[in-house]
Amino acid sequence: MFKLWIAICGSILVLGLAFSSSKVQANTKYSVFCADGKIEADSRTLDQMKSARGSNVCLLKEFDYSSDADNYAQSIGGKGSACSCN
Repeated sequence: MFKLWIAICGSILVLGLAFSSSKVQANTKYSVFCADGKIEADSRTLDQMKSARGSNVCLLKEFDYSSDADNYAQSIGGKGSACSCN
């Protein structure tokens, strides 16, 4: 009976971790920023980018998928191209 209890608790723990990690991934946003005059696509938030790059960062557009952010960045000149925050 004790082994059954351990198995059930272990299964619940594994399922809980699986669902929580998929929930975290589902909430991830991918953004295109203008950082220090250059286009960047990243999964960081605006606050995280400002912390990493300084205050000269602005959000150009946000997406649910990395490929959409990359495609948008490409459509406005590509990563590393010149940009400005208005």
